[in-house]
Amino acid sequence: MDPVTLQVMVGALRAACDEMGVVLVRSAHSANIKERRDASTGLFDADGEMVMQAEHIPVHLGAMPLAVAAVIGEEQRPGDAWILNDPYRGGTHLPDITLVSPIFSGGELLGFAASRAHHADVGGKLPGSMPADSRTLDEEGVVISPARLVREGELDEELLADICGRMRNADQRRADLRAQLAAGRTGAARVEELVERYGLETVREAMGETLDYAERRTRARIAELEDGVREARDVLEAAEGDLELCLRAEVRGDELLLDYTSSAPQHDGNLNCPLAVTLSASYFAVRVLTDPDVPACAGAYRPVKVVAPEGSLLNAQPPHAVVAGNVETSSRVADLVLAAFGRALGQGTMNNLTLGNDRFTYYETLGGGQGACPDADGPSAVHVAMSNTLNTPIEALELEFPLRAVEYAVRRGSGGDGAHRGGDGVVRELEALDEMSFSLITERRRHAPRGADGGGSGERGRNLLNGEELEPKASGNLQPGDRLRIETPGGGGHGQPSG
Repeated sequence: MDPVTLQVMVGALRAACDEMGVVLVRSAHSANIKERRDASTGLFDADGEMVMQAEHIPVHLGAMPLAVAAVIGEEQRPGDAWILNDPYRGGTHLPDITLVSPIFSGGELLGFAASRAHHADVGGKLPGSMPADSRTLDEEGVVISPARLVREGELDEELLADICGRMRNADQRRADLRAQLAAGRTGAARVEELVERYGLETVREAMGETLDYAERRTRARIAELEDGVREARDVLEAAEGDLELCLRAEVRGDELLLDYTSSAPQHDGNLNCPLAVTLSASYFAVRVLTDPDVPACAGAYRPVKVVAPEGSLLNAQPPHAVVAGNVETSSRVADLVLAAFGRALGQGTMNNLTLGNDRFTYYETLGGGQGACPDADGPSAVHVAMSNTLNTPIEALELEFPLRAVEYAVRRGSGGDGAHRGGDGVVRELEALDEMSFSLITERRRHAPRGADGGGSGERGRNLLNGEELEPKASGNLQPGDRLRIETPGGGGHGQPSG
């Protein structure tokens, strides 16, 4: 395919993914999707390879191909849509529900449109479905094995009612799932329009060429790295003590091996990662290190091999709990890859906060400081690495939930010192106006994000309830007037400080 046509097609596919995301966000009812935009969209070819994604949530997107793989062997018909969230069959953690819609042209399967959204509740032992102390999947919510939600255009109302009926705020869950269905229809419609304009074979060729183009660019950048082995070690802050993660990264020509074999085994808590999440975090970090502007598709990951033995923390097996693995362990996996190649680390946590009772559920992740670069300070108060969501605006928070924002500010001076300083974290303090439960799943409370090349570490984060410091993983109940304060970590600095 000539370069001009290829760039036109790449732009069209990217625009289709972006429009899917807009439809999903504008149609959703929960603040988690419409305000924080905790949702992602992508397009896949008939073989299940991701040919394009919107620039949404890294932990969603790198794992989404395994969700498509979970249904690709089933009979596909025009107008169908599949639903799943099982972490061991293509999902990430249970709140992330994926919908996959086959795309047909002239009766021939051309590909799939997929969306993944973090739902504010999917059942389980705690409102918000993000318990800090879960040990099995059943405690975390409803497990949805791959199922046909729409059959030839007809929504399976019975299945939808059964799924949503086991979750809190069922009407909101139903509305958000319908928004995902609308996103899938939008993606299919845009691909079908491309076929009408350019022809089926041209579109199919463009999908293949996009994958090959991304692969060539990524291989070229890996080849610029010095051959050899690099290693990195870090820890996760489990309730029973620290869990060690280890990486052996080997560059061989234009290929990269990421081997996590020496990492801790799966544990009885919820920091376990299904393999899909480990792959996703690894791919994100490789993209950062090589060519962030490469088309966001599966071709960019072809030169990368990831090794994580079954039964390890990074390739856990059912029925181990995984709710924190998706959000926190994924962040640490990305940190390992970046640290192995000499990068200063960002906050390394999503600072997960969940609040709720029988009348509402509220979930958000909080931004923090990013690590400094060799030529620039790290950005402050941003969602970094595997998150990439927005914050919940205070106006929306106070209007919709029984909460009052007491303070929301940059945590000045929390970034690590260096020739280039790490970014600063944030302070978020909320006052409960009703009785509710809370759950905190956070990291970097015991161990600070490290700097690089002589740069200082960022400040550790802190969680406080009415001024009393909490553990990194904590849960309990709030009474009206109680105040929960979260101080997020700063990023590591880069280079020796001057003077």
